[in-house]
Amino acid sequence: MSDPVRIRGLQQRIKSVMWSRNSQRFKMVLLGRNLSDGLIAKLIIYMLLSIVAYLYLQPLLHMISTMFMTVSDLLDPAVKWIPREITWENMTKAIEGLQYPQALFNTATIALTCSIAQVLVCSMTGYALARLAVPFKGFITAMVLLTFLIPPQVVIIPLYVIFSKLGLLNTMFVFLVPAIFGQGLKGALFILIFRQFFRAQPPSLEEAAKLDGASVIRLYVRIMLPLARSACLVVFLFSFIWYWNMYYEPSMFLAKGFTPLSIRLDNLENVLNPSLLGNKNNISNPVTEGTKMAAAFLIIFPLMLIFMFLQRWFITGIERTGIVE
Repeated sequence: MSDPVRIRGLQQRIKSVMWSRNSQRFKMVLLGRNLSDGLIAKLIIYMLLSIVAYLYLQPLLHMISTMFMTVSDLLDPAVKWIPREITWENMTKAIEGLQYPQALFNTATIALTCSIAQVLVCSMTGYALARLAVPFKGFITAMVLLTFLIPPQVVIIPLYVIFSKLGLLNTMFVFLVPAIFGQGLKGALFILIFRQFFRAQPPSLEEAAKLDGASVIRLYVRIMLPLARSACLVVFLFSFIWYWNMYYEPSMFLAKGFTPLSIRLDNLENVLNPSLLGNKNNISNPVTEGTKMAAAFLIIFPLMLIFMFLQRWFITGIERTGIVE
């Protein structure tokens, strides 16, 4: 009689051990060793990321959906996201209304030339403020920071007068000349980025180059500038995007002639409907909503391509330049 009792006792112990092990494994799967390792935590993180992604993608998805809608779909309240009939007429009208090839050339010329100038000039200025024995270096750095804090509306009238006297209005030089002198769009911020990057470099690099007889210019060109490739990429992309998307400055300096895409988009309603010229009550005209969405997509599409190809280097450059700190 004792053997069957022992066998039953062993079986119950084995079952209890197996149950505890399975429950422990199940708990590890759900909760994990750490707070972020479990299945529940991952589901919560993915849900939050999905919500944030939707908030960012919803305007883009609405833009793409609207630009393929016909006028009847735009006027039909039952049509929300998926059009009944896909049309390319809005895209054709947007290209004609924006004069897209010419406006794209103007915008790309301003953004590319000014961004390259800012990378070169701001990197030299940041290197001088970080590594060279410049008199009143702290005061100069404070003045650079002050120029970043002053709103552009404060100095827009003096700049307009200066550019008018120099005959630079309605030309790309109203942006290129300040960029050459380190005072382009957000130029002070880029100087501070390069200054922070060069200050983080070890002094032994410069000391070894100086022992070999390298001058300051050669030291900057041959050693420091190649090390700052990540910072140069970050500054170039930021500068390119800001010059591409700027509206206030071109509306003041480029009212006619060398107009970029932002100004053409603002005047698109008047181009599509000349009879509505000066009428401010037709901004959300549903008849032209698809065309305006197509025009907006044409403006941001080149930036999306650039970021798609340079995303990895851009994120790496932000980490190395210390912008996230």
